[in-house]
Amino acid sequence: MQPLDRNTHITRRRMLQASGAFSALGLTSALPLAALPLSRDDAEGTKAPAGFPQLNGLEKQNVFTEIGVRNILNARGTYTIITGSRSLPEVKRAMYEASFYYVQLDELMAAVGKEIASLMGAPSAVVTTGCEAAIALATLACTAGADIEKCQALPYVREKTKVIIPKHSRNPYDFGVRTTGAEVVEVQTADQLEDALTAQVAMIYVMSSPEAAKGPLSIANICRIAKAKGTPVFVDAAAEEPLSPNIHIQAGASLVGYSGGKCMRGPQAAGVLLGDPALIQAAWFQAAPHHNYGRGYKVGKEEIIGILAAIDYWSHADLAALNKEWQSRVERIQKLVQTVPGVTTSITIPQEENSYPTLTVKWDVQRFGLTVDQCAQQLREGEPRIEVLTNNNPSGVSAVHEGDDPKAKEEAPANELQIISMTLQSGEDLTVGNRLRQILDKARKQSA
Repeated sequence: MQPLDRNTHITRRRMLQASGAFSALGLTSALPLAALPLSRDDAEGTKAPAGFPQLNGLEKQNVFTEIGVRNILNARGTYTIITGSRSLPEVKRAMYEASFYYVQLDELMAAVGKEIASLMGAPSAVVTTGCEAAIALATLACTAGADIEKCQALPYVREKTKVIIPKHSRNPYDFGVRTTGAEVVEVQTADQLEDALTAQVAMIYVMSSPEAAKGPLSIANICRIAKAKGTPVFVDAAAEEPLSPNIHIQAGASLVGYSGGKCMRGPQAAGVLLGDPALIQAAWFQAAPHHNYGRGYKVGKEEIIGILAAIDYWSHADLAALNKEWQSRVERIQKLVQTVPGVTTSITIPQEENSYPTLTVKWDVQRFGLTVDQCAQQLREGEPRIEVLTNNNPSGVSAVHEGDDPKAKEEAPANELQIISMTLQSGEDLTVGNRLRQILDKARKQSA
């Protein structure tokens, strides 16, 4: 059989042949980590483990194109609709090895939870099927705990019926709270928060953001107020780095949720819930494989081990080297698009999600005869397909907040286009820069 390398056209038949080769080598019964050594060809380690196809985002033929699905060159960021981020080589290897064995899931979750808690500087942890599942399980844990009668009575009978959410934290993802049947109580001031903290409140939900970092309703202040009433606080930190010690636990949060498929570069269908040991135990009790409310939030052994590998990577990652590489990518794109007269650029690191070196590109829409949406659409329809960050949702489905007026007009998109560096690989930055330069220069010349 021919060796699998980056120039191999991977078909379903070839993949099956590769599996057969592993069987012939006696690797299906046991595959020690040493059998798949990791090597790195840059600061991020984009090179696959030995034994895996050495592919990257520039491959023209792959398992997706074979079934008619176009690949995306992702300059938009770690958004779920475009499959988050690329998993780390360590994650691929760990998930592959995990697939060869059977284990008892409660034992596995206890062991992995202990490791993750240690790595992330938290009292306890459990793996979930993403941050949205972490939100729901946190709500359930704070509502019913591990009381079997209370759990089985959900969502119809409950002693605690409400979850408080500051207005600045309202977002489409707080549906994870509402899907449990909890009533959302929205507050805008510290006084309103204190007045709303009744015996019927199960928890307070806060999304980590610049708004939640300061002021009367900062995470720290909310935790201080909630502690006096004995009310748990959940912080949604989905897209953040898994830093240790955990900054939100240090601020007083009871629970913190993360997405595994965003900044962590772990399994796309996994997440982490950190925090108070009793609440974490209750959250796991609510989730699969147990027959409670969260049975549908089933996380497999591959995802459990994969996210542990991702968190372990971040515990010793060279963040300075990563930021230097991400910065250099947007700088290369900046140099290319700045050659178009009338185009201005800047590089910043946003304080919200996708907090990586980000290139903002602006031009006079009237003068160029080209809107931001039109430019993004041309990038999306070209070859390769490129997604960039604008005010539009690439899924074409608008996110709706509870209480929104469905008849309200959408806000006009801002006159800017952004490029996120973290989701790009070496070589892709030049592709993005050249394509964007060509589109802008063509528009400028045609409107002259």
